[in-house]
Amino acid sequence: MPATETVIHTNAPGQVLPVLEKELEDFETEATRYLRGEWEETKFIGFRLKQGVYGQRQPGVQMIRVKLPFGGVTPEQMEALGEVAERCAPLRKGHITTRQNFQFHHIPLKKAADGLKILGRTGLSTREACGNTVRNVTGDPWAGVSNDEPFDPTPWVGAFARYWLRNPLSQLLPRKFKVAFSASDADRAITGLHDLGFIPRVQDGVKGFQMVVGGGLSIMPRNAMVLREFASMDEYLKVSEAVIRVFEKADELRKNRAKARIKFLIDRVGIQEFGRMVDRELEGEWASGNFSPERLLYIDNEEANAPAKRANYARPGADMAAFTAFVTGNVQAQRQQGFSTVEVKVTRGDLKPEQFQGLAAIMREYCGGYARTTVQQNIVLRWVRDEALYEVWQRLLALDLGEAGAHGVTDVVSCPGTDSCKLGITSSMGLNRAIQERVTAMGISDALTQKIHIKMSGCPNSCGQHHIATIGFHGAAMKFGSNQMPAYHVFVAGGYDKGTMRLATQLKVRLPAKRGPDAAARLISLYERERQPGEEFNAYFDRVGAAPLEREIADLCLAGELDEENQTLFIDWGKSELYQLQRGEGECAV
Repeated sequence: MPATETVIHTNAPGQVLPVLEKELEDFETEATRYLRGEWEETKFIGFRLKQGVYGQRQPGVQMIRVKLPFGGVTPEQMEALGEVAERCAPLRKGHITTRQNFQFHHIPLKKAADGLKILGRTGLSTREACGNTVRNVTGDPWAGVSNDEPFDPTPWVGAFARYWLRNPLSQLLPRKFKVAFSASDADRAITGLHDLGFIPRVQDGVKGFQMVVGGGLSIMPRNAMVLREFASMDEYLKVSEAVIRVFEKADELRKNRAKARIKFLIDRVGIQEFGRMVDRELEGEWASGNFSPERLLYIDNEEANAPAKRANYARPGADMAAFTAFVTGNVQAQRQQGFSTVEVKVTRGDLKPEQFQGLAAIMREYCGGYARTTVQQNIVLRWVRDEALYEVWQRLLALDLGEAGAHGVTDVVSCPGTDSCKLGITSSMGLNRAIQERVTAMGISDALTQKIHIKMSGCPNSCGQHHIATIGFHGAAMKFGSNQMPAYHVFVAGGYDKGTMRLATQLKVRLPAKRGPDAAARLISLYERERQPGEEFNAYFDRVGAAPLEREIADLCLAGELDEENQTLFIDWGKSELYQLQRGEGECAV
């Protein structure tokens, strides 16, 4: 029986995953033992990862990853996240990831237990956020309020997350396993990039999901393929278990960590044979059990908690133009009349303690307590009354979170890179800051140019999703004599639309990191000069090819030996010392 049957589930807002006090106490005890030298490091790492505490490239400090199923978060949880940022994280910030988690970096191990306890008090779990497990189950931030969904999948997303948390079958998989649920064919949860994905379907009046498998980016990008055109609600957990059982038994994947994701198995045997493997697994005795999700459903009637209409609301005055730009770029009408969502643009996905606290207050007063994180590293405030939009914007401005253009050209996405990650090659966060500043200074107002998405990763693993960027970068290194230079490969014309991944084309250039902002600005300006009327960037690229773009930035790729004139090229963004490639081993191999 799955371990989820041994714990009590509640459907209070935010209480999706059960937090076990004993696990938190055990972590504190075992961390103390490790610090006293009573644990062998490799064994302790496996224990630590199960609780979502991950080693960084900097010795002696950790990253804590907080799971948010479908991105959902409550005001009390936002306050707890802010408390962790204030009390435990030396940089006083939390970071939203491209899988809707929150991460806190540079935390000494002695403080990690304190952080877990602060989070646990509000129902926030870090259990199995790291390691070779079923990771955070992500979802569409607009699920339940969008006009295009056949039904709200949220209850079944919660059931899936509950089913697999602490499930004995998923504690030591060949590699991590990522799952996403979309709310409609628009696929805002980008299921095609995941090991397993679900898209809602209704067949003959019965609710269910189309199931897709084998997606991913990194060294072998693949768009997920259809495994089941329709799996009913009574079947989707059972079929998912069959998939994970096949994956868990694939011992050949354990021989090479770099090729241990399920997409490599599917690529080798083909989707039809993989489907037959799943069917054979479903013939096992285990499949005769009860897989109805009813006992696990996460039920939360958000509309019942939506804010009531007040008699009076503030109105825009001289700031009408700025407010209109914010509404245009950040606000979407909900299918529930009179309510809208507000997407808060969170620069680099980073929030300070006072911003966590301020957002919590806004959620209580204007959102009925509901918000969700996004794969764009933003936050969607839900259930905002249309009459309150101006007041919410004013409150966001006071928090330095009221910028227009969420998911626009200045909403740049990146992974942490060498700021904390052992696998990082370059400072992708530093490049993010520099490119965002340059593109913002360009004052772009053109609607087509605003559709450009800029993403970057500090290594080829694509945690920043550069493979699906309009303009993307991944970290590399260049060598000149005995010296090394931080650099990037450049990608263009990628995207993800309605379940279809369009892989970006890698240009035949290698760009010094310090020239990344110049390259981004030139590529944008070239597109604006040479496009045809109504032509989006990817269509422009399809028409002209890679050569004009490579010529446009070719001179930026020229660099010489280290000397006084070009010394800055040998120093990465945000750093003060000469660059040296230093890349460690990811802990999930342990």
